[in-house]
Amino acid sequence: MPRTVKRQYRSALRAQRAAETRQRVLHAAHDLFANQGYGRTTIAEIAEAAGVAAETVYATFRNKTTLLRQAWYLTIRGDDSDVPLYDRPEMQAILAEPDLAARIRKHAAFVTATHRRVAPLYTALIGAAANEQAAADLLAEFRGRRIDVATRYARAAARSGQLAVSEEHCRDVVFALLDGVLWQRFVVDLGWTDARYAGWLAELWISQLVARHPRRRPGSAALSPSRR
Repeated sequence: MPRTVKRQYRSALRAQRAAETRQRVLHAAHDLFANQGYGRTTIAEIAEAAGVAAETVYATFRNKTTLLRQAWYLTIRGDDSDVPLYDRPEMQAILAEPDLAARIRKHAAFVTATHRRVAPLYTALIGAAANEQAAADLLAEFRGRRIDVATRYARAAARSGQLAVSEEHCRDVVFALLDGVLWQRFVVDLGWTDARYAGWLAELWISQLVARHPRRRPGSAALSPSRR
């Protein structure tokens, strides 16, 4: 029994060290990609910044393309768990808000915080996409995921019975403002605060999407005048 416990301890310790190494490599890759560009960054530089051997980076991630993808998802999600942002508890709590205008305000704040987190790497990806296929592929993948998120978000908004537009129109309006380009223009170029941008984005979405007099959802009872 003691030998079994010792083996389990050593196995857990190795797993912990491997996870810590993985995190260091990903953070180093993110910083180098964002600061000097994907194309100009080498595996050797990433390894040196992370304090590991280049062979360790290759053994863990195989190539720079995989590193780019994993660094991106670590940045946008906050950890390297393979759970999309939309399916995580914070976003699901937003979607649980029954009042659509209140939901949009919470979502706008969430989107703005995400832009703040991913902006340096996203800017580097856009710059690299013209010459680096890996960067172009990741941007295309990101675009596809944004369409999926906007589609699911619009479907949930339609179920609230409070949309002023079609589900498809809602999807398009949400999708158009999820990529961070306007955040870059207002916050980085013009000096807006994140709070100001989030408020502006929320009011824009609300003005475009939320009905002034929403219809009742099926099965809901009308409130009497005394209860309104």
